[in-house]
Amino acid sequence: MTAKKRVLMIVGDFVEDYEAMVPYQMLVMLEHDVVTVCPGKAAGDTVMTAIHDFEGHQTYTEKPGHRFAITGDFASIVPADFDALIIPGGRAPEYLRLDEKVLAMVRHFAETNKPIAAVCHGPQLLVAAGVLENRQCSSYPAVAPEITAAGGTYIQPGPGLDTAHVEGNLVTAPAWPAHPAWIREFHRLLIS
Repeated sequence: MTAKKRVLMIVGDFVEDYEAMVPYQMLVMLEHDVVTVCPGKAAGDTVMTAIHDFEGHQTYTEKPGHRFAITGDFASIVPADFDALIIPGGRAPEYLRLDEKVLAMVRHFAETNKPIAAVCHGPQLLVAAGVLENRQCSSYPAVAPEITAAGGTYIQPGPGLDTAHVEGNLVTAPAWPAHPAWIREFHRLLIS
């Protein structure tokens, strides 16, 4: 049995439903302590999620998702108390990247070389935090120009958006179809 790890997950309204709920449930099932936080919210609050699907259009479609529970008080979170970070995608990263405390949290995990997982649009927070220079990163393809502009190397996902990329402490993936790949790799980092 490996030691239980404390994992911080940063979410916001219209986070992608599967990209928050599935990793949360899987890591809890593996007996890790996952704390979900959102700026302006405390334990017991919720965020609204959105479900993104790939139905043959030029981009994904969006449908209403579920309410996702916040389990930690954002205002009192101390990143040093956590072993790893998860950044789900959806629309939340586009405005969460404007919050300096969120960016400081991301920088903490990058600077201390703790495991970081970022999925879909989640790498937008990595870009805004300035931690992708000379790093390799996968993401939803629409985020590729941001990764490149930030000095990172964009890693093209497989055709089914079901691949993960690992570089050191960083696990990235293009979308929820990659959950089996990136959650497996992230868990390996947690227990190594």
